[in-house]
This record gives sequence, C-alpha cells and structure tokens, in this order.
Amino acid sequence: MAVTLAEKPAERIRPLPSGRSGWRRFWNNRTLLLMCVPAIVFFCIFAYLPLPGLYLAFIQYNYTDGIFKSPFVGFNNFKFLVMTGDLWRLTFNTVAYNLAFILLGNVLQIVVAVFLNELRLKWFKKVSQTLMFLPHFISAVLVGLIAYNVLSYDYGLLNTVLKSVGLDPVKAYSNAAIWPFIIVLTYLWQSTGYGSIVYFAAIMGLDHEIVEASEIDGANAFQRIRYIVLPWLKPTFVILLLFSLGGILRGNFGLFFNLVGANNTALYASTDIIETYVFRALMTNFNFSIGSAVSLYQSVFGFIVVLTANWLVKKVSPDNSLF
Repeated sequence: MAVTLAEKPAERIRPLPSGRSGWRRFWNNRTLLLMCVPAIVFFCIFAYLPLPGLYLAFIQYNYTDGIFKSPFVGFNNFKFLVMTGDLWRLTFNTVAYNLAFILLGNVLQIVVAVFLNELRLKWFKKVSQTLMFLPHFISAVLVGLIAYNVLSYDYGLLNTVLKSVGLDPVKAYSNAAIWPFIIVLTYLWQSTGYGSIVYFAAIMGLDHEIVEASEIDGANAFQRIRYIVLPWLKPTFVILLLFSLGGILRGNFGLFFNLVGANNTALYASTDIIETYVFRALMTNFNFSIGSAVSLYQSVFGFIVVLTANWLVKKVSPDNSLF
C-alpha cells in the first residue's frame, strides 16, 4: 500500500555530541567557509587593522614626532568643518545626492532587470546587457571630458547646436541650478546597467513553476510583475538599501571632481560635497589629522543612519531587517 506524504513520519534531527558538535558543524560547512575566507581577509586588512588609525583624528600629527608622540588636541580637528559654517551645507549636499543615487538608482535597476527578464529573444537580451554594462567601465576622467565637450560655452556640442539654430548659448559651468540634474543623470547612466545584475540574478532564482501557474490562471505580464516578481525582489531591495545607507555621507569624489572640478566657486552651492571641500582645503598642505577627523565623522554618521533605517525596517517588516 502506498504511503502518502501526510502519513510519512517526520524525520528527526539527532543532536550531535556536545564535544564534537562545533567541529562537525565546521567540517560539514567547510566549502562555504572556504568561500568566505577572501572576504574575511579583506575586511580584516582594510577595515579592522586600520582602526587604531582613528587616533589620528584627536592629535595634531607631525612627521617628526610620529603618531604616538604628536600632541593630543581632542576634538579640535573637528572644528575644521564646524567652525567654518560649511558643515551643514556640505552634509546636506552629500546626503541629498546619495539619497538620489540610492533611491533612483535602485528603482531604475529593478526596472531594467524586470524588462530584461521579460525579453524573449536571447540574443537581444545578451546584446542589451552588454551595452548597458559598458558605461560602468568608463573612467570618470573620460566622463568628465565628454561632459566638458558637450557643455563647454565656447566649443561645446550643445552650444554649437543652439547657435546654429539662432538660440543663445548656455553657460553651464556658471549655472549651479542645472548641475544636480546633470550629476544624477550621469551617475544613473553609469551605474544602472551594472547594478541591475543583482536584481536580475534574484529574478533568476524565482520558481518558474509559480510564473507558469499564474500564466495558466490568466495573469498578464503586468500582473505577474506586480504580484510575483516585485514581492520577490523586496528582500533584495531592502538589504541593498541598508548597505547603501552606510555610506550615505561618503560622496563620489571621482564623479564630482571630474565633472565639476574642485575650484569652481559658482557651483559650490549645489555641487560642493565633503570630499571636494576637504580636497580643496588640504591639497596645498595635507593634514592627516583633519582627514582622519572627517572620515570618522562620516563613519559615525553612516553608522547611526544604518541603525535607524534597520530599526524602521524591523518595525515594518521584521523578516527583511539585517539584525
């Protein structure tokens, strides 16, 4: 007589002996642990070993005395940002740009991943992926050069076209209002294709039997995306969002420096971030202590933002929080 699934006895998991449980668990997962070794080594070298260097933020470092003999000055190095009155403007610009990068970037990456998944022609899907990945590998220096050749007042492509049709040229490098849009669009152009890989990989992990069942039940493409694909991508979106918030006060120096430069005073109001400000202030007389103070300020701010965001996520959706 056939035994149904409901009649099968539940398998019991026998506990390992107390003395050998840890080693046995380690040995059974040795392949996964071995795959984690490069990441563990990376974080130990570049994240944990440099932690004593935070002491630099509280001393007046000089090359003669070294780190541990330089005079201790407490929080005086943090006055570099506070006393100048630029702290809030720099913080606002950095956070605002990063929020735009994170939110718009993730939304567009999800859209691109969903559209790629809906493509039926394999060759067209591969060609589309390749073309979208290319901007990510273009140097920021080259991106800045392209932008200058398009936006230059005298010889730029944009003003050349405007002059040819009888319109007045645009002074892009003296108009601070347009640069937030230029910077955000440039970032999205560079990062959307490459960032969609994670979401596309997550969609590939979706059980296709569920999708086929929905098609049999009469669900169209938009209904499948809304009720199956997007809920499936929600945990990935939340995790990537929380990870990104940790660096919300760390600006993309390469993008800003190559697009705008560090000394264009006409654009400071809308393009000056913490990294460009520190670079401009210290490029003539670099001070390790002030650089370390700024880095510590950014890290503490990001840590608080991650804890707050994770607390909010845990209140709304506990299964998707980091801890």
